[in-house]
Formats: sequence, structure tokens, C-alpha cells
Amino acid sequence: MAYIHEWAGQIRAYNRNVKLSFLLNIVTQIGLGMFMVIYNFYIRRLGYSDSVNGKVISMGSLATAIALVPAGLVSDRLGRKKIIFIGILLSGFILVSRSIFSEQHLLVTTAFIGGLVMAFIQVSSLPWLAENSTPEQRVHLFSLYYAMMTAASVVGNLLGGVLTDLFSLFTSELGSIRITLLIGSFIFLFGTIPAAKFHENTKKSGKGKKNKLSRKWNWKDEGLKIIILFAIANILIGFGSGLVIPYLNLYFADRFYASTSSIGIIISLGQAATAVAMFIGPFFVNKVGEVKAVVLLQLFSLPFLLLTAYTKFLWVAVLGFLFRQALMNAGNPIQMSLMMAKVNDSMKGLANSISQMIFNLGWAIMGPVSTGIVVKYGSYWGYSYVFSITATLYFIGSIYFYIFFKGFSISKRKSPSDKTV
Repeated sequence: MAYIHEWAGQIRAYNRNVKLSFLLNIVTQIGLGMFMVIYNFYIRRLGYSDSVNGKVISMGSLATAIALVPAGLVSDRLGRKKIIFIGILLSGFILVSRSIFSEQHLLVTTAFIGGLVMAFIQVSSLPWLAENSTPEQRVHLFSLYYAMMTAASVVGNLLGGVLTDLFSLFTSELGSIRITLLIGSFIFLFGTIPAAKFHENTKKSGKGKKNKLSRKWNWKDEGLKIIILFAIANILIGFGSGLVIPYLNLYFADRFYASTSSIGIIISLGQAATAVAMFIGPFFVNKVGEVKAVVLLQLFSLPFLLLTAYTKFLWVAVLGFLFRQALMNAGNPIQMSLMMAKVNDSMKGLANSISQMIFNLGWAIMGPVSTGIVVKYGSYWGYSYVFSITATLYFIGSIYFYIFFKGFSISKRKSPSDKTV
């Protein structure tokens, strides 16, 4: 009950911008969840090989990686509200275009442009939340934000799989996929409504000179050092993730011949497990601290990743996938709250952009590697090798994170009176 009261107190304290961000997050993630869960199958139904799938994913991630740092700088200067609103508007129209185009060069081009635009949303969301909250709120706030994101993705994944199978009763399989993609794209566009109602924080206006001076970074700047250390950690995790995560739907289809709706349900269950795990993160933090919580959650996920890699039974693969998904992702909001607490407001956009740039770079580089391994070694050994490499990278990344961040904590997160909670 004390834990429930703690969460209730946190939620009541959030301001209007944070609550609008939650609404925006739910709408856009439902639409994006519908789109992403079946887009790989759309490319297949157009008659293209999995290498094209790899190229599309790689180009989108590469574009995001390229744009993230400039987007972070623009976001720091122009304000989060404008960047988020314009980013959602343009991204929605690009998703519509990707749902319609069928030529290979257009699939790759729109994926690249979409990746560029999506970078502006990604890089602004967490700094926006950080600027509208206190350090004491952020572990809970980021955990709740990620939980709502994954819960909305559950709804989107379910809708994507089920609607595709439903529409296939009345039209061709390609037509049913395209209709679902378009519906998801228009749902995503509804995110512009809460974004338009954001109230930009005007406190910075009187500190313009100070903010400009604070952007003249040097290598002795503690914030910049922290950003670089986090970036190195994300290289290892991002490269491992890029081998596996974009192709989980293809893994279940290729190894177990699962249907589109079944895959949608499986992916949705994984997101639901992640959403539940997000609420466990702050509990771990209270027990062992931020850094140990991140490391333990990541290490606990590895046996389940390897279980998924080598099983020949669908139910075992689903079980391994669910636990890996939940445990590995539960540490993300804790990690981000650490980084947001250690850099000042003028660098938050840059910090988030570099972190995500490195992660997306991993997806861009490892996408073709993953599909190449699977094409060469087949649906069993190919995925087994890919998952095993990912487990190795995750392990190294977790150990690195502990070694370099074990002295870090959010010092203002607790007071002596909080210890009884």
C-alpha cells in the first residue's frame, strides 16, 4: 500500500504539460505500434526479399542517427513544443506515404526521410518531461512514461495484427496490410492535438545569455563527460539490439510459422510485460540504487534471451521473449533519469540526442548483418547465432555500465524520511 500511495502522490504532482505528454505518447504509440508490427510483412508481400527489409530498417535508423545531434541542438534552441508538434505532423504524413508506395527506391527513401524527422520527436520528448518535473519525480515519471508507451504499443500491435487478418477476409493480403498501415498512420497524426496544447516554459527567456554561454562546452565539462560515458554504454546495447529487435516478428514467422495475428499478440504480450516491469524499476532503485538496478535487470534478461535463441518450441520462445523484453527494458527509464539529472537544461537535448544517435547507429549497422546471417544459416541457426551475439554485447554493456557508473546516484531523489516507504 505504501508503494501504491507513493505512485499516486507522484502522479498527482505532475503538471499539465506532463499529462498532455502522456496523452500524446499513448496516441502516437498506438499508431506507430500498428504500423511497425506489420510493415516488414508489407515489404514481403510486395515481393521483396528480406535483404530489402534490412535495408529499409537500416536506412531509417541511419537517418535518425545522423539527425539526432542536430535535432538536439535545434530542440535546445527553439524549444521542445515546436519541435514535437512539427515532428509529429511530418512523421504522420511520411507514414502515410510509406503505406502507399511500393517501389523499392521509394520504400528506402521514405524510410530515410521518416528517420530524419522522427529524430526531432525522439530527442525532445525526455528533455521536455525533465524540464517539467523535479529530480525527485523523474525515476517514477520516466518509468510511467515508458510504461504507457509500451502499453500503447500493446494496443497498436494487437490492432495491427487483428485488423490485418480481419481485412484479409474482404480484400487481398497486401490490401489488408495497406489499410491497416494507413489507419495506424492517421492515428499517429492525432498526436498533434495534445502537442498543440503544450505550454512552453518561459523561464528560460530571462536566461538567454546564460544558456548561450553554457553551450560553449569543453572537455573539462562534467556534463559532457557524462554524455560520452553514456554514449559508449549505448554503443554496446544498441548494436546488440539492432541484431534482434527489428526482426522479432520475422523470427516468429520463420522459425514457428506463426500467423500475423499470432505475432501481433506475441509482440503485444512482450510490450505488456515491459509496461508492468516499468513499475518494478523504482522498487529496485529503492533497494539497490539506480546503477545496480539497471545492471541487475539487464543481466537477469540474458538467460531468457539465450532460451529464445535455441528453443524449437513456440511456447518456450514466447516465454523467453516476454521475460527478456520486460527485464531488459525496465532499466531504460532509470538510466535516462540518471543522465537527465546529471546534465543541465541547456545540454539535455544534446545528451538525449547523442544517446539515441548511438543506439540508432547500432540498428543501422547491424540490420544488414542480422539478415545476412539468417539468410546464410537459416531460420534456426541463423537466429541462434544472432541472439547469442546480442547476449554477449548486452553482457559486456552491463559490466561496462557498472564499472563506470557505480558511483552515480540521483542525490536529491531521497530524503531520510523517504527511507521508510
